[in-house]
Amino acid sequence: MTWFGDDAYWLSRLVFQRALAAVYLVAFLCALLQFRALIGEHGMLPVPDHLRRVPARAAPSLFRLHYSDRFFALVAWAGCLLSAALVAGAADRLPLGVAMAWWAALWALYLSIVNVGQTWYSFGWESLLLETGFLAVLLGNERTAPPVVVLWLLRWVLFRVEFGAGLIKIRGDPCWRNLTCLYFHHETQPMPGPLSWFFHHLPDPLHRAEAAANHVVQLFVPVLLFTPQPVASVAAGVIILTQLWLVLSGNFAWLNWLTIILALSAVDSSFLVDAPALPASPLWYEVTVIAVGAGLLALSYRPARNLLSKRQAMNRSYDALHLVNAYGAFGTVGRIRHELVIEGTDERVLHEGTVWREYEFKGKPGAVRGLPRQYAPYHLRLDWMMWFAALSPAYAESWFLPFIERLLDGDRDTLRLLRHNPFPEAPPVYVRVRVYRYRFTTWGELRASGAWWHRTHVREFLNPTRLS
Repeated sequence: MTWFGDDAYWLSRLVFQRALAAVYLVAFLCALLQFRALIGEHGMLPVPDHLRRVPARAAPSLFRLHYSDRFFALVAWAGCLLSAALVAGAADRLPLGVAMAWWAALWALYLSIVNVGQTWYSFGWESLLLETGFLAVLLGNERTAPPVVVLWLLRWVLFRVEFGAGLIKIRGDPCWRNLTCLYFHHETQPMPGPLSWFFHHLPDPLHRAEAAANHVVQLFVPVLLFTPQPVASVAAGVIILTQLWLVLSGNFAWLNWLTIILALSAVDSSFLVDAPALPASPLWYEVTVIAVGAGLLALSYRPARNLLSKRQAMNRSYDALHLVNAYGAFGTVGRIRHELVIEGTDERVLHEGTVWREYEFKGKPGAVRGLPRQYAPYHLRLDWMMWFAALSPAYAESWFLPFIERLLDGDRDTLRLLRHNPFPEAPPVYVRVRVYRYRFTTWGELRASGAWWHRTHVREFLNPTRLS
């Protein structure tokens, strides 16, 4: 270890960077495969309209210079290729300055997408990827010792992710304090996974133990990240194990994987491999890292104050570049799961016997016999927003009617976001949306019916609607 770099984290840094590049790759693929229907020129929330409404200083983006769907696809493809090359270790074969510019380009491309993504990109893991990705610019490559300043800033990010989530729970829903939230969470979470049904049916005492363990891991263990080794590595290992448990129990895009990657950066890897002899870091590099690190610490004032506030905010960005952010999750846990079920008919005259056919989504619950699938770290943005819309119509004000309009129009880009289109030959004449209450079946119901879900009609969300 030198005054500037610590070669005890040489291997951890390489693993961190390549894993982070893999998350970037997934994020750019999500953008490439979904943008046309969501934010494209003819999408539900078109980027050009957004750029006209929002000033440049509030949402800096390459698309301020030019927007077309073809250009967006080019940006997303560029992100995919740059990410894939970093996964393969390209940055470690380049001069330090070029490697840093490569990581900076990747960050700028994704920032450009997030800042025009509107509600589809309002999730906390978007800001987390950008904050972590910005720090990766300063982390160097295998020819330099990992800068101590950046290593500590990465732990600061991880601390805010975990401690912020712990505080929001303790301050929020009483069920976290009486350890009963997990009686409901696995069933009511945004997008259950293939094992969520089994997690839901664990004994109640084990659910209470899960909740208690969550408080320990999120409120006590993060503090240990700032202690000497090997305690900090043990704390990181505990966080990694907890996040893997969450990976098994649900679909949270790349949030859990990015948290694991952050924890890996805190692991002392010197007991696994000795770092090669490394040259002294260039002076320009040391000055840059220290100056930018000091700036990020200054920007940390507001998210740090947010942690101490009784009105703690979750998943909030404090600057247009998403450099330092506040995080948190599940301050409130739902007791009942409501789902929006979208149906269409090709009958031109509606009557009591009208046959309605249901649209199936890729990730959100629909058919009761459908076992939830594993999609994370891939992010199904429409499916997630459908969960929010079922919580409150306010979440759907900007995009829901344009979505229905595109179903009625048979828009191919929109239909690609769905698992099953019940009208392959021609679009429906009418579409309606109904609210159902969903619950996991019991063991007995599963054996008798083969259904993972039981659902009951609650009310109408959107009466039968047609194109005028």
